Amino acid sequence: AAIKIARLYGHKKGVDSPSILVCQGSFHGRTMATLSASGNRKVRAGFEPLLRGFSRIPYNDLDAVRDAATNDPNVVAILVEPVQGESGIRVPDEAYLSSLREVCDKNGWLLMLDEIQTGLCRSGKWFCHQHAGIVPDVMTLAKALGNGLPIGACVVNNEAANVFEPGNHGSTFGGNPLASATSLAVLNVLERDNLAEQAARSGELLQKLFNGALRDNAHVKDIRGIGLLFAIELDRPCGELVMKAADKGLLINVTAETVIRLLPPLICSESDIREIADRLIPLIEEFLVQ
Repeated sequence: AAIKIARLYGHKKGVDSPSILVCQGSFHGRTMATLSASGNRKVRAGFEPLLRGFSRIPYNDLDAVRDAATNDPNVVAILVEPVQGESGIRVPDEAYLSSLREVCDKNGWLLMLDEIQTGLCRSGKWFCHQHAGIVPDVMTLAKALGNGLPIGACVVNNEAANVFEPGNHGSTFGGNPLASATSLAVLNVLERDNLAEQAARSGELLQKLFNGALRDNAHVKDIRGIGLLFAIELDRPCGELVMKAADKGLLINVTAETVIRLLPPLICSESDIREIADRLIPLIEEFLVQ
């Protein structure tokens, strides 16, 4: 829906071939449109030819954005993850999102944020873009919105709200009562239990524990994250740690070959976070001395 909004927005502005800026290393989904928007070569492989209408730039590179604004009159929007998840929890510079907002305002572009992984309290705020103090024109949500029940949402502000007209978009099961009621219940629990604040505290503890144990290890390239989006980057491929962690009762993910990605449940207690560290840190240390 976000991609359709951007294209229709461009046509209504008189742009015959509207283009959306997207970022290298991004991941936006597995339909043909979202695959085409994604900058992850691995997930695109085998599905060519992909859709046109996307201009790819480096993530966290404002000069590339400004260059597109100067030299590409077909750009009408930028689609970006506030933190790149599949690429290994890549957290941009502090001013990145606010600067994107400024560029979009100056050039009449839509700022579209994919908050499917970062949104709904995971970053330590309701939505990750709130750390930058901005409001996007379009925001996509899913995953945590249904707490296991399939649902997605495309949320828009005034700039984008009037782009679609009756008949421009539809969904067979969109807005069905079960999914809607479930999502409302999820939102109520997130608010009632202050899970954004809890995620922020848990993330700070993760940073403290893993930095304390691994910061001085020469084979650990980086420990980074925001809230309960957390990653440990090693100097070598570490996919085998997934099964080793599973043997210890931990569900982890390795992405970009060398990055251990942790997305613990928002409801984790302090003791849960400490147990994660107690189980995983020795596995990493053992792996790095092999």
